[in-house]
Amino acid sequence: MIEQLKIALEENKNKYISRLADLVAIDTRDIGHGIDGGLEKEGQDYLINMFNNMGATVVKDQVTEEVIQKSIKEFKEGNPGHNYDNRYNVYATFKGNGGKSIMFNGHVDTMPPGDINMWDTPPHEPTIKNGKMYGLGVCDMKGGLVASAMAVELLKDAGISLPGDVIITSVIDEEGGGNGSIAAAMNGQKADAVVVCEPTNYELIAAHMGFIFFKVEIEGLAVHSGSKWLGVSAIEKAIKLMAAIDELEHRWLMKYKHTLLPAPTSNVGVIEGGTAGSTVADYCSFSTCVHYLPEMNHDEVVKEYTNAIYRCCEGDEWLKDHKPNISIYQAGGSFEMNLDHLFVDSFKRSFERATGKELKIVGSPAGCDSRIWKNIAGAPTLQYGPGRQAQCHAVNEYIELEQYLDSILIYAQLIIDWCNR
Repeated sequence: MIEQLKIALEENKNKYISRLADLVAIDTRDIGHGIDGGLEKEGQDYLINMFNNMGATVVKDQVTEEVIQKSIKEFKEGNPGHNYDNRYNVYATFKGNGGKSIMFNGHVDTMPPGDINMWDTPPHEPTIKNGKMYGLGVCDMKGGLVASAMAVELLKDAGISLPGDVIITSVIDEEGGGNGSIAAAMNGQKADAVVVCEPTNYELIAAHMGFIFFKVEIEGLAVHSGSKWLGVSAIEKAIKLMAAIDELEHRWLMKYKHTLLPAPTSNVGVIEGGTAGSTVADYCSFSTCVHYLPEMNHDEVVKEYTNAIYRCCEGDEWLKDHKPNISIYQAGGSFEMNLDHLFVDSFKRSFERATGKELKIVGSPAGCDSRIWKNIAGAPTLQYGPGRQAQCHAVNEYIELEQYLDSILIYAQLIIDWCNR
Protein backbone atom coordinates (compact mmCIF):
# COMPACT_ATOMS: atom_id res chain seq x y z
CA MET A 1 0.00 0.00 0.00
CA ILE A 2 2.87 2.40 0.63
CA GLU A 3 3.69 2.60 -3.08
CA GLN A 4 0.04 3.27 -3.82
CA LEU A 5 0.12 6.12 -1.29
CA LYS A 6 3.35 7.56 -2.70
CA ILE A 7 1.89 7.67 -6.21
CA ALA A 8 -1.26 9.43 -4.99
CA LEU A 9 0.83 11.88 -2.93
CA GLU A 10 2.87 12.90 -5.97
CA GLU A 11 -0.25 13.31 -8.10
CA ASN A 12 -2.07 15.45 -5.51
CA LYS A 13 0.72 17.31 -3.69
CA ASN A 14 -0.23 20.71 -5.15
CA LYS A 15 -3.73 20.33 -3.69
CA TYR A 16 -2.32 19.44 -0.28
CA ILE A 17 0.07 22.41 -0.35
CA SER A 18 -2.74 24.74 -1.41
CA ARG A 19 -4.88 23.69 1.57
CA LEU A 20 -2.03 24.60 3.92
CA ALA A 21 -1.56 27.97 2.25
CA ASP A 22 -5.28 28.71 2.59
CA LEU A 23 -5.14 28.27 6.38
CA VAL A 24 -1.86 30.17 6.80
CA ALA A 25 -3.44 33.12 4.98
CA ILE A 26 -6.01 33.44 7.78
CA ASP A 27 -5.05 35.43 10.89
CA THR A 28 -5.80 33.20 13.89
CA ARG A 29 -3.63 34.81 16.54
CA ASP A 30 -4.18 34.75 20.29
CA ILE A 31 -4.52 38.12 21.97
CA GLY A 32 -2.62 38.52 25.21
CA HIS A 33 -1.88 34.79 25.36
CA GLY A 34 -5.62 34.15 25.15
CA ILE A 35 -6.50 36.21 28.20
CA ASP A 36 -7.89 38.94 25.96
CA GLY A 37 -9.31 36.52 23.42
CA GLY A 38 -8.27 35.27 20.01
CA LEU A 39 -9.04 35.43 16.29
CA GLU A 40 -9.39 31.71 15.63
CA LYS A 41 -12.99 31.88 14.32
CA GLU A 42 -12.27 32.42 10.63
CA GLY A 43 -9.68 29.64 10.62
CA GLN A 44 -12.04 27.24 12.37
CA ASP A 45 -14.83 28.09 9.94
CA TYR A 46 -12.47 27.37 7.04
CA LEU A 47 -11.71 23.97 8.54
CA ILE A 48 -15.39 23.22 9.18
CA ASN A 49 -16.11 23.83 5.50
CA MET A 50 -13.13 21.70 4.45
CA PHE A 51 -14.07 18.84 6.79
CA ASN A 52 -17.68 18.90 5.62
CA ASN A 53 -16.57 18.70 2.00
CA MET A 54 -14.38 15.74 2.93
CA GLY A 55 -17.39 13.89 4.35
CA ALA A 56 -16.67 14.19 8.07
CA THR A 57 -19.12 14.55 10.92
CA VAL A 58 -18.21 17.95 12.40
CA VAL A 59 -18.85 19.30 15.90
CA LYS A 60 -18.27 22.86 17.18
CA ASP A 61 -17.47 22.98 20.89
CA GLN A 62 -17.58 26.33 22.67
CA VAL A 63 -14.83 26.51 25.30
CA THR A 64 -16.04 27.83 28.66
CA GLU A 65 -14.50 29.04 31.89
CA GLU A 66 -16.53 26.42 33.77
CA VAL A 67 -14.82 23.46 32.10
CA ILE A 68 -11.38 25.01 32.68
CA GLN A 69 -12.14 25.53 36.36
CA LYS A 70 -13.27 21.90 36.61
CA SER A 71 -9.98 20.77 35.06
CA ILE A 72 -7.98 22.94 37.47
CA LYS A 73 -9.81 21.36 40.38
CA GLU A 74 -9.52 17.75 39.17
CA PHE A 75 -6.19 17.72 37.31
CA LYS A 76 -4.39 20.99 38.22
CA GLU A 77 -4.49 21.80 34.49
CA GLY A 78 -5.87 25.01 33.04
CA ASN A 79 -5.41 28.74 32.78
CA PRO A 80 -8.31 30.73 34.24
CA GLY A 81 -9.82 34.01 33.14
CA HIS A 82 -9.48 33.79 29.35
CA ASN A 83 -11.91 35.45 26.95
CA TYR A 84 -13.73 32.85 24.81
CA ASP A 85 -15.93 35.12 22.70
CA ASN A 86 -16.19 33.60 19.20
CA ARG A 87 -13.63 30.95 20.14
CA TYR A 88 -14.52 27.30 19.77
CA ASN A 89 -12.91 23.94 19.09
CA VAL A 90 -13.72 21.91 15.99
CA TYR A 91 -13.86 18.10 15.98
CA ALA A 92 -14.09 16.17 12.70
CA THR A 93 -14.79 12.42 12.68
CA PHE A 94 -14.20 10.31 9.58
CA LYS A 95 -15.96 6.98 10.03
CA GLY A 96 -13.97 3.84 9.36
CA ASN A 97 -14.62 0.13 9.02
CA GLY A 98 -14.63 -0.80 12.70
CA GLY A 99 -10.94 -1.00 13.52
CA LYS A 100 -9.08 0.93 16.18
CA SER A 101 -9.61 4.68 16.26
CA ILE A 102 -6.92 7.33 16.02
CA MET A 103 -6.98 11.05 16.80
CA PHE A 104 -4.78 13.79 15.38
CA ASN A 105 -4.65 16.90 17.55
CA GLY A 106 -3.54 20.36 16.48
CA HIS A 107 -4.06 23.98 17.47
CA VAL A 108 -5.28 26.58 15.00
CA ASP A 109 -4.17 29.60 17.06
CA THR A 110 -0.82 31.30 16.58
CA MET A 111 1.25 33.84 18.42
CA PRO A 112 1.01 37.44 17.12
CA PRO A 113 3.50 38.30 14.35
CA GLY A 114 5.42 40.88 16.38
CA ASP A 115 7.13 43.65 14.44
CA ILE A 116 5.80 43.34 10.86
CA ASN A 117 8.83 45.24 9.56
CA MET A 118 11.05 42.33 10.62
CA TRP A 119 9.30 39.97 8.16
CA ASP A 120 10.67 39.58 4.64
CA THR A 121 7.16 38.79 3.37
CA PRO A 122 3.79 39.60 5.00
CA PRO A 123 3.01 37.05 7.76
CA HIS A 124 -0.37 36.11 6.27
CA GLU A 125 0.71 35.96 2.64
CA PRO A 126 2.08 32.41 2.39
CA THR A 127 5.13 32.48 0.15
CA ILE A 128 7.03 29.52 -1.30
CA LYS A 129 10.76 29.93 -1.84
CA ASN A 130 13.47 27.29 -2.18
CA GLY A 131 11.21 24.44 -1.11
CA LYS A 132 9.90 26.25 1.97
CA MET A 133 6.56 27.88 2.71
CA TYR A 134 6.84 31.05 4.77
CA GLY A 135 4.04 32.47 6.90
CA LEU A 136 2.88 32.95 10.47
CA GLY A 137 1.81 29.66 12.01
CA VAL A 138 2.90 27.51 9.07
CA CYS A 139 5.22 25.52 11.35
CA ASP A 140 3.52 26.15 14.71
CA MET A 141 1.38 24.34 13.87
CA LYS A 142 -0.88 24.68 10.88
CA GLY A 143 1.48 22.40 8.96
CA GLY A 144 0.82 19.50 11.31
CA LEU A 145 -2.89 20.21 11.61
CA VAL A 146 -3.49 20.34 7.86
CA ALA A 147 -1.17 17.37 7.25
CA SER A 148 -3.41 15.20 9.43
CA ALA A 149 -6.46 16.16 7.39
CA MET A 150 -4.60 15.64 4.13
CA ALA A 151 -3.61 12.14 5.32
CA VAL A 152 -7.30 11.26 5.24
CA GLU A 153 -7.57 12.92 1.83
CA LEU A 154 -4.53 10.96 0.62
CA LEU A 155 -6.12 7.66 1.57
CA LYS A 156 -9.23 8.67 -0.35
CA ASP A 157 -7.17 9.80 -3.35
CA ALA A 158 -5.32 6.46 -3.27
CA GLY A 159 -8.60 4.54 -3.18
CA ILE A 160 -7.98 3.11 0.29
CA SER A 161 -10.87 2.98 2.75
CA LEU A 162 -10.39 3.96 6.39
CA PRO A 163 -9.91 0.85 8.55
CA GLY A 164 -11.02 2.72 11.70
CA ASP A 165 -12.40 6.06 12.80
CA VAL A 166 -10.07 9.03 12.32
CA ILE A 167 -10.76 12.05 14.53
CA ILE A 168 -9.14 15.44 14.03
CA THR A 169 -9.39 17.96 16.86
CA SER A 170 -8.57 21.53 15.88
CA VAL A 171 -8.34 23.46 19.14
CA ILE A 172 -8.02 27.07 20.21
CA ASP A 173 -5.90 28.79 22.88
CA GLU A 174 -2.92 26.44 22.90
CA GLU A 175 -0.60 29.43 22.97
CA GLY A 176 -2.44 30.52 26.09
CA GLY A 177 -1.43 27.34 27.91
CA GLY A 178 -3.50 24.57 26.34
CA ASN A 179 -7.06 25.43 27.33
CA GLY A 180 -8.46 24.25 23.98
CA SER A 181 -7.19 20.70 24.31
CA ILE A 182 -8.07 20.71 28.01
CA ALA A 183 -11.68 21.54 27.15
CA ALA A 184 -11.73 18.90 24.41
CA ALA A 185 -10.45 16.17 26.73
CA MET A 186 -12.70 17.25 29.60
CA ASN A 187 -15.69 17.19 27.23
CA GLY A 188 -15.05 13.57 26.27
CA GLN A 189 -12.94 13.66 23.13
CA LYS A 190 -10.65 10.63 22.97
CA ALA A 191 -9.52 7.75 20.77
CA ASP A 192 -7.60 4.48 21.02
CA ALA A 193 -4.45 6.52 20.29
CA VAL A 194 -3.57 10.18 19.80
CA VAL A 195 -0.93 11.98 17.74
CA VAL A 196 -0.20 15.58 18.73
CA CYS A 197 1.00 17.13 15.48
CA GLU A 198 3.45 19.70 16.85
CA PRO A 199 6.70 20.09 14.86
CA THR A 200 9.34 17.49 15.74
CA ASN A 201 11.73 17.55 12.73
CA TYR A 202 11.53 13.84 11.84
CA GLU A 203 11.81 12.76 15.48
CA LEU A 204 9.15 11.17 17.68
CA ILE A 205 8.59 12.80 21.06
CA ALA A 206 7.54 10.31 23.72
CA ALA A 207 8.05 12.44 26.85
CA HIS A 208 8.07 16.07 27.87
CA MET A 209 8.65 17.95 31.10
CA GLY A 210 6.01 19.48 33.35
CA PHE A 211 6.13 23.18 34.11
CA ILE A 212 5.06 25.56 36.87
CA PHE A 213 5.31 29.35 36.76
CA PHE A 214 5.82 30.96 40.18
CA LYS A 215 5.68 34.61 41.20
CA VAL A 216 7.41 35.56 44.46
CA GLU A 217 6.61 38.97 45.96
CA ILE A 218 8.80 40.46 48.71
CA GLU A 219 8.04 43.35 51.05
CA GLY A 220 10.74 45.78 52.15
CA LEU A 221 10.95 49.11 54.01
CA ALA A 222 11.55 52.26 51.97
CA VAL A 223 13.85 55.05 53.19
CA HIS A 224 16.20 57.52 51.54
CA SER A 225 19.30 55.70 50.31
CA GLY A 226 21.48 58.04 52.38
CA SER A 227 20.03 56.29 55.45
CA LYS A 228 19.94 52.85 53.93
CA TRP A 229 20.58 51.10 57.25
CA LEU A 230 17.19 52.31 58.52
CA GLY A 231 15.32 50.54 55.71
CA VAL A 232 15.09 47.06 54.22
CA SER A 233 15.77 46.47 50.53
CA ALA A 234 13.25 44.08 49.02
CA ILE A 235 15.65 43.67 46.09
CA GLU A 236 18.44 42.42 48.33
CA LYS A 237 16.04 40.01 50.04
CA ALA A 238 14.89 38.76 46.63
CA ILE A 239 18.50 37.98 45.69
CA LYS A 240 18.81 35.94 48.87
CA LEU A 241 15.68 33.95 48.04
CA MET A 242 16.82 33.37 44.46
CA ALA A 243 20.03 31.86 45.84
CA ALA A 244 17.91 29.47 47.92
CA ILE A 245 16.02 28.16 44.89
CA ASP A 246 19.32 27.86 43.01
CA GLU A 247 20.43 25.47 45.75
CA LEU A 248 17.22 23.49 45.29
CA GLU A 249 17.88 23.27 41.54
CA HIS A 250 21.35 21.93 42.25
CA ARG A 251 19.88 19.20 44.48
CA TRP A 252 17.46 18.25 41.71
CA LEU A 253 20.31 18.05 39.21
CA MET A 254 22.02 15.48 41.42
CA LYS A 255 18.88 13.51 42.31
CA TYR A 256 16.78 13.12 39.13
CA LYS A 257 17.74 11.47 35.84
CA HIS A 258 15.68 10.51 32.79
CA THR A 259 16.65 8.63 29.63
CA LEU A 260 14.89 11.08 27.28
CA LEU A 261 14.82 14.33 29.24
CA PRO A 262 17.24 16.74 30.92
CA ALA A 263 17.32 17.27 34.68
CA PRO A 264 14.78 19.60 36.34
CA THR A 265 15.47 23.33 36.08
CA SER A 266 14.37 26.59 37.68
CA ASN A 267 14.74 29.82 35.73
CA VAL A 268 14.23 33.36 37.04
CA GLY A 269 12.89 35.09 33.95
CA VAL A 270 11.58 38.39 35.33
CA ILE A 271 12.57 40.61 38.26
CA GLU A 272 10.83 43.88 39.12
CA GLY A 273 11.29 46.24 42.05
CA GLY A 274 12.22 49.65 43.32
CA THR A 275 11.25 53.16 42.28
CA ALA A 276 14.51 55.14 42.23
CA GLY A 277 18.23 54.77 42.81
CA SER A 278 17.93 57.08 45.80
CA THR A 279 15.25 55.01 47.53
CA VAL A 280 15.59 51.68 49.31
CA ALA A 281 13.14 49.36 47.52
CA ASP A 282 10.04 48.48 49.53
CA TYR A 283 8.84 45.94 46.95
CA CYS A 284 10.40 43.38 44.64
CA SER A 285 9.02 40.43 42.74
CA PHE A 286 10.55 37.75 40.59
CA SER A 287 8.86 35.28 38.27
CA THR A 288 10.22 31.84 37.56
CA CYS A 289 9.52 28.75 35.51
CA VAL A 290 10.27 25.30 36.87
CA HIS A 291 10.52 22.34 34.47
CA TYR A 292 10.19 18.97 36.16
CA LEU A 293 10.37 15.29 35.20
CA PRO A 294 7.53 12.73 34.91
CA GLU A 295 8.74 10.92 38.06
CA MET A 296 8.01 14.13 40.01
CA ASN A 297 4.56 15.66 40.35
CA HIS A 298 2.95 19.08 40.68
CA ASP A 299 2.26 18.91 44.41
CA GLU A 300 5.72 17.78 45.47
CA VAL A 301 7.41 20.38 43.25
CA VAL A 302 5.29 23.14 44.77
CA LYS A 303 6.04 21.86 48.28
CA GLU A 304 9.80 21.64 47.72
CA TYR A 305 9.94 25.04 46.03
CA THR A 306 7.96 26.91 48.67
CA ASN A 307 9.77 25.12 51.50
CA ALA A 308 13.16 26.15 50.09
CA ILE A 309 12.04 29.78 50.12
CA TYR A 310 10.46 29.70 53.57
CA ARG A 311 13.44 27.89 55.12
CA CYS A 312 15.62 30.72 53.86
CA CYS A 313 13.23 33.22 55.47
CA GLU A 314 13.65 31.62 58.89
CA GLY A 315 17.33 32.56 58.92
CA ASP A 316 16.70 36.20 58.08
CA GLU A 317 15.72 38.76 60.73
CA TRP A 318 13.35 40.61 58.38
CA LEU A 319 11.97 37.81 56.22
CA LYS A 320 11.02 35.54 59.13
CA ASP A 321 8.34 38.07 60.09
CA HIS A 322 7.64 39.38 56.56
CA LYS A 323 7.38 36.23 54.51
CA PRO A 324 7.00 36.64 50.73
CA ASN A 325 3.80 35.90 48.88
CA ILE A 326 4.24 32.93 46.53
CA SER A 327 1.66 32.37 43.78
CA ILE A 328 1.32 30.14 40.72
CA TYR A 329 0.08 31.75 37.54
CA GLN A 330 0.43 28.90 35.01
CA ALA A 331 1.16 25.19 35.18
CA GLY A 332 1.08 22.04 33.10
CA GLY A 333 1.87 18.43 33.87
CA SER A 334 4.59 16.23 32.46
CA PHE A 335 4.07 13.52 29.85
CA GLU A 336 5.62 10.13 29.27
CA MET A 337 4.65 7.31 26.94
CA ASN A 338 5.55 3.67 27.57
CA LEU A 339 7.97 2.82 24.77
CA ASP A 340 6.82 -0.82 24.82
CA HIS A 341 3.26 0.15 23.85
CA LEU A 342 1.89 -1.18 20.56
CA PHE A 343 1.23 2.36 19.37
CA VAL A 344 4.93 3.18 19.55
CA ASP A 345 5.70 0.06 17.54
CA SER A 346 3.03 0.99 15.01
CA PHE A 347 4.42 4.50 14.61
CA LYS A 348 7.99 3.24 14.18
CA ARG A 349 6.92 0.79 11.50
CA SER A 350 4.82 3.39 9.68
CA PHE A 351 7.64 5.92 9.71
CA GLU A 352 10.15 3.41 8.35
CA ARG A 353 7.79 2.29 5.57
CA ALA A 354 7.08 5.87 4.54
CA THR A 355 10.62 7.26 4.70
CA GLY A 356 12.91 4.26 4.50
CA LYS A 357 14.68 5.52 7.63
CA GLU A 358 14.84 4.47 11.26
CA LEU A 359 12.83 6.61 13.65
CA LYS A 360 14.60 8.41 16.48
CA ILE A 361 12.64 8.64 19.75
CA VAL A 362 13.39 11.66 21.95
CA GLY A 363 12.01 13.79 24.78
CA SER A 364 11.27 17.50 24.88
CA PRO A 365 12.10 19.97 27.67
CA ALA A 366 9.14 22.12 26.54
CA GLY A 367 5.57 21.37 27.58
CA CYS A 368 2.91 20.49 25.02
CA ASP A 369 -0.72 19.36 24.74
CA SER A 370 0.53 15.74 24.72
CA ARG A 371 0.22 15.78 28.51
CA ILE A 372 -3.49 16.53 28.24
CA TRP A 373 -4.36 13.61 25.99
CA LYS A 374 -2.30 11.19 28.07
CA ASN A 375 -3.14 12.48 31.57
CA ILE A 376 -6.74 13.71 31.22
CA ALA A 377 -8.15 11.69 28.30
CA GLY A 378 -6.10 8.63 29.29
CA ALA A 379 -5.12 7.83 25.71
CA PRO A 380 -1.81 6.43 24.42
CA THR A 381 -0.19 9.57 23.01
CA LEU A 382 2.79 10.49 20.84
CA GLN A 383 3.99 13.78 19.42
CA TYR A 384 5.07 14.02 15.79
CA GLY A 385 4.71 16.69 13.14
CA PRO A 386 6.42 18.54 10.30
CA GLY A 387 8.72 21.49 10.97
CA ARG A 388 11.52 22.49 13.27
CA GLN A 389 10.97 23.74 16.82
CA ALA A 390 13.39 26.61 16.12
CA GLN A 391 10.78 28.05 13.73
CA CYS A 392 8.11 28.29 16.42
CA HIS A 393 7.39 31.92 17.40
CA ALA A 394 10.07 33.06 14.93
CA VAL A 395 10.16 35.94 12.47
CA ASN A 396 9.99 34.64 8.87
CA GLU A 397 8.56 31.35 10.14
CA TYR A 398 8.70 28.58 7.56
CA ILE A 399 8.14 24.90 6.97
CA GLU A 400 10.04 22.68 4.55
CA LEU A 401 7.44 21.37 2.13
CA GLU A 402 9.22 18.02 1.88
CA GLN A 403 8.68 17.54 5.62
CA TYR A 404 5.03 18.56 5.29
CA LEU A 405 4.38 16.07 2.48
CA ASP A 406 6.34 13.33 4.27
CA SER A 407 4.13 13.84 7.34
CA ILE A 408 1.00 13.36 5.25
CA LEU A 409 2.43 10.05 4.01
CA ILE A 410 3.53 8.95 7.51
CA TYR A 411 0.13 9.81 9.02
CA ALA A 412 -1.72 7.95 6.26
CA GLN A 413 0.43 4.84 6.73
CA LEU A 414 -0.06 5.12 10.50
CA ILE A 415 -3.84 5.15 10.05
CA ILE A 416 -3.60 1.93 8.06
CA ASP A 417 -1.19 0.24 10.46
CA TRP A 418 -2.71 1.27 13.80
CA CYS A 419 -6.40 0.93 12.93
CA ASN A 420 -5.80 -2.59 11.59
CA ARG A 421 -4.08 -3.83 14.75
